[in-house]
Amino acid sequence: MYMPFKSLGLSISLLKPLKDQQFIKPTPIQETAIPAILANRDILGIAQTGSGKTAAYVLPLLTRLQRNAGEKNRYANVLVLVPTRELAEQVKTVFQTFSNPLAETIKTLAVYGGVSINPQMMAMQGINVLVATPGRLLELVAANAVHLSNIETLVLDEADKMLNLGFKDEVSKILSLLPAKRQNLLFSATLNKDVEQIHQILLQQPVVFQIDEEETTFELINQVAYIVSDSKKGPFLRKLINHHNMKQVLIFASSVHQADAIVNKLIKNNFDAKSIHSKKSQGFRKDTLHLFKIGKLRILVATDLMARGIDINDLPFVINYELPRAPKDYVHRIGRTGRAGSTGDAISLVSQEELHHFEVIQKKMGKKVNLIDSETTVWPTI
Repeated sequence: MYMPFKSLGLSISLLKPLKDQQFIKPTPIQETAIPAILANRDILGIAQTGSGKTAAYVLPLLTRLQRNAGEKNRYANVLVLVPTRELAEQVKTVFQTFSNPLAETIKTLAVYGGVSINPQMMAMQGINVLVATPGRLLELVAANAVHLSNIETLVLDEADKMLNLGFKDEVSKILSLLPAKRQNLLFSATLNKDVEQIHQILLQQPVVFQIDEEETTFELINQVAYIVSDSKKGPFLRKLINHHNMKQVLIFASSVHQADAIVNKLIKNNFDAKSIHSKKSQGFRKDTLHLFKIGKLRILVATDLMARGIDINDLPFVINYELPRAPKDYVHRIGRTGRAGSTGDAISLVSQEELHHFEVIQKKMGKKVNLIDSETTVWPTI
């Protein structure tokens, strides 16, 4: 039995945008986190992607910001630290999606490196929520363009990823610049030693919860794998897309070179496809991701790092063209589908050389995947 959103203490005015975005019922992380955040408690949430974590903190923070909307603040009240520019844009979009229909003006800004700093400096005036990567935030602080004296709530989103990417020193420096009295919300997919260390320093009597990985990640995902030789993966991929009449599909590649090669082959065969990876400009990545999200791009090919910003509630298909090296990356990949109550299909193309590694992935995941020999697959006439 679940609690409806209106029972969690959220602002009444948020119920309509929730309904418009087809948020029917709270996820387990939302049921736990929203009342605790509204009660000004610190949070330690361990949850995999697809658990509804972003809305779990965005909604109660917007409720609080609405109450203070009449106050004139020169500087941001909420700071969200994230590891990548893609996630920064994703979090900003969630804040704006729910705040734009509200009567009160709540301004959110995302800042990150890889683009000019000047427009970000000019946009800083009058913001309520600042979403930032650590390095760019410190650059803005050094330029006297941002002040952290009014921060009431700090969110560390994907803390394990942030620390794994080498942001530990930057995060520590940012923490030293914040007001001592504030609310701290820490979300992570894992509780490794670095996250545990920050937890001990940062959080005061936190509400601690861990959402079961299988419940959030695998329940709504239909997984299947095909044994395919590397030389036949391209033609087999195109047959899959046609056979399932895929209108929107995310394909994972193991490298920048492979992502571009897959796209080139698809385009030559009259498929609408683009790739996003670290070699593409920020503007190209942002525009391409937007086209894919709104359904105007059929096929998106991505590397693992770029997938951090791909958050679509009802993405129907994910395909692993190759297996990732780490089992946790496999979980993250397939977690792009089967989100927010929608079902999805995750398909892996596994070569003979990858079979042992796929066994390891399944063991770590705690779930067996149906494995089919592509040579015996019968395709209907299309």
